[in-house]
Amino acid sequence: MRIALVAPVAQSVPPARSGSIETVTDLLARGLVARGHEVTLFATGSSETPANLHATFREGYHAAASLWPWELCELFNLAAAVERASAFEVIHAQAEYAPLGLALSRLSPAPVVHTVHHWPTEPEVSLWSHYPEAPFIAVSAAQAQRLAGLTVAGVVHHAVDPAALPFRPDADDYLLFLGRFTAGKGVLEAIDAARRSGMRLVLAAAENDYYREIVAPLVDGDRVVYGGEVAPAARAALLGGARALIYPLQAEEPFGLVLAEAMTCGTPVAALDRGAVGELVDDGITGGVFHSLDRLVAGLPRIVALDRARVRDRALERFHPDRMVEEYAGIYASLAADRQRGPAASMPPQRTNSDPPPSS
Repeated sequence: MRIALVAPVAQSVPPARSGSIETVTDLLARGLVARGHEVTLFATGSSETPANLHATFREGYHAAASLWPWELCELFNLAAAVERASAFEVIHAQAEYAPLGLALSRLSPAPVVHTVHHWPTEPEVSLWSHYPEAPFIAVSAAQAQRLAGLTVAGVVHHAVDPAALPFRPDADDYLLFLGRFTAGKGVLEAIDAARRSGMRLVLAAAENDYYREIVAPLVDGDRVVYGGEVAPAARAALLGGARALIYPLQAEEPFGLVLAEAMTCGTPVAALDRGAVGELVDDGITGGVFHSLDRLVAGLPRIVALDRARVRDRALERFHPDRMVEEYAGIYASLAADRQRGPAASMPPQRTNSDPPPSS
């Protein structure tokens, strides 16, 4: 197939440091090319990919302050794909937040399918429903439920690169929190859980205002250690060396790539049951899914004692890139076939000036 992948243009694909969307998009592009598909990646010029690279911007707006507002940069990148839509059988647009490609989807001769990488709110979904025929690919069943009323063409879990996440049969003596420093990620709960369990905790994420104002006063350099933001190789070593990854989410998320990364290293996960966590963690096999922090603390001894080889094997079954690429390719083929059968059949009826406005 001739496929356009539209990545965010905040940073390169793959990212130099952290960036789950760019990481997954890189794996998808490489996997599709390896299977003989003709792939064009719309991303920053600093990206490295075996696909054909189309770069509207040399570098991402995270690195270039002149590229602002960021929404306009994303729109220009999307428009570049739609302007060339006759060269593709499908366009897949990745969006951290708003699916900006919706506004262009009826102008494209190729189907434009959208993936959003956040937990959408009801008002957002209501707004997106102005394009009810536009297909989405959800990253979890939990996220798909949030897209009620829209066209969900499929659910595809993210994948991770096993070669970049080597197995560690024996852990070092620490628990790990790896993620952005926000209240929703549950870093304060992670510190509380580690202290109550008597285990050492390493925090790994980029420093921000929330860290400096709220988290830093709790870091003592002994029982609670700040490890900073880590590059991919150091990230894998840190994940593999942990006795367990602590994931006490306070706000729902559509996936949680760090869960798959940890389990692929053989590191079990202790997580609160929020968002897609229950889909990703096999309770009692790759970790534990708990309904309260008290239960998580009580269950930590069981989690750190899980068979790390079994954790790794199960993660490879569920989060290998081959599985993700095959599922996406199947959805792309179905969307392209539907478009060939007649795009008009999927279009909503056109309003005239005498029609009442649609209700929101």
